[in-house]
Amino acid sequence: MPAPRVALASLGCKVNQNELEAIKHLFLEAGYQVVPFPEAADVYVVHTCTVTHISDRKSRQLIRRAIRANPGAVVAVTGCYAQVAPGEVLSIPGVDLVVGTRDRHRLVELVAKAREAAAPLNYVKPHAKGEAFEELPLVEVSRARAFLKIQEGCQEFCTYCIVPYARGPLRSREPEAILAEVQRLVAAGYLEIVLTGVHTGAYGRDLDGDISLAALLQKLVQVPDLRRLRISSIDPLDFTPELRAVLIREEVICPHFHIPLQSGADTILDRMGRRYTGRDYLELIADLRAGRPGAAFTSDVMVGFPGETEAMFQQTIAVVKAAALAGIHVFPYSPRRGTPAATMPDQVPAEVKKERERRLLQIGRYLSRQYAREFLGQTLDVLMERPLPGYPGYQEGLTGNYLRVAFPAPADLTGRLLPVRLQELRGSLIWGKLEKDVRERQENGTGGRN
Repeated sequence: MPAPRVALASLGCKVNQNELEAIKHLFLEAGYQVVPFPEAADVYVVHTCTVTHISDRKSRQLIRRAIRANPGAVVAVTGCYAQVAPGEVLSIPGVDLVVGTRDRHRLVELVAKAREAAAPLNYVKPHAKGEAFEELPLVEVSRARAFLKIQEGCQEFCTYCIVPYARGPLRSREPEAILAEVQRLVAAGYLEIVLTGVHTGAYGRDLDGDISLAALLQKLVQVPDLRRLRISSIDPLDFTPELRAVLIREEVICPHFHIPLQSGADTILDRMGRRYTGRDYLELIADLRAGRPGAAFTSDVMVGFPGETEAMFQQTIAVVKAAALAGIHVFPYSPRRGTPAATMPDQVPAEVKKERERRLLQIGRYLSRQYAREFLGQTLDVLMERPLPGYPGYQEGLTGNYLRVAFPAPADLTGRLLPVRLQELRGSLIWGKLEKDVRERQENGTGGRN
């Protein structure tokens, strides 16, 4: 009897994407064959997002696409949109199972129940303070980097954000479990580990004892043979003196810090509930940059929050430029039902938000290229990730400060950390070449894994 087939799809953030990889592993362990979405399958899993109203719409479209692909299959819907709007999901004819952002480790079991059930099953449960961190299989999405989720949930309740409702309160993974995973990954040959979470900087606040992100990092950097430790995102208020010190002191930690700004206008930051100012943000960047010269600073910026005037938008532009950010993700404000900002006066027209998004993205591209140009002519260690699509004989990878580099390679070097001289910036890629002595060792078959 052939193995049952499962097709999986995800929307949204990297946390969502990594969780989907973990869910895929659950089905593989249960004997399923994973097929591309939306090919013919016996089970479809749609991992949804709800960060904007467009995310909701795309989630519904993806669900309907799965149903059309095989009306006789079991369609399971999980993720943030399923958590906050299970009734809307269940109202789509053809949905068999709704799980949300809890009990995803039970998906294979729940799919079996849904197959036998006479009506769609709703396993969405509200999150509760004190619930345990949900253990999902470790995500190893490439031969070069592994993503390790250390934290779940958020309780900041920024006025625009649906995430605390979708993800629930803080739940941190025990530090001993994280340390053991890192040791296992390093022993398996992984050179870079990326720590992820919903509110990563809040790690440990829900655990007993003197546990914090700074304390965790100090343990992890001591793992023998760990070459790189990268942190996905840290909010400005989470940079305690202890955290700043470890980020500056420990060179194993990648010199790339993603620090959400959201707005450079103090009035808007206050209305968002962000509890820092544009000056605070710039002082933080300056402090970290002084300790880690050459580090990349990237950010999230929202445009068109209720009440944002052109003058306030210009304040955001000024902070983005003064911070000399290496990259920005720009998001037009999207009202989320149930959040305070959705009912605030002075909502900004859609066309104004779109225009501000366009202008800020243009500035972001310029700043990104300016930052990349600083490193032309230098030799940096690049973690080889994969052959470059569409360019036979070329490889691509990432520097510690998150520059994407392409270069001619004598063989598939995926998973190696090797020096590359950066030569030319074309689009979003820097093109370079392996240092001569390294290339000769590879061609002679004497190069080892770094």
